[in-house]
Amino acid sequence: MSEDAFNMSIRKFLKEVGVTSQREIEETVRKGQIAGKTLKVCMTLTAEGIGLNHVVAGEIELP
Repeated sequence: MSEDAFNMSIRKFLKEVGVTSQREIEETVRKGQIAGKTLKVCMTLTAEGIGLNHVVAGEIELP
């Protein structure tokens, strides 16, 4: 596999993760299921068979 194809494959996956995650967060906020001014979030990336476990945590300011 070429480096360009590898890079595009990663970007396609990350775009899907970003788009679907944003939809889920927005839908939850619209339903009024969140109280407060910020939403603490955590995203965990794992990959089968290689021991990859990467965690990104942060806060999202609510409207």
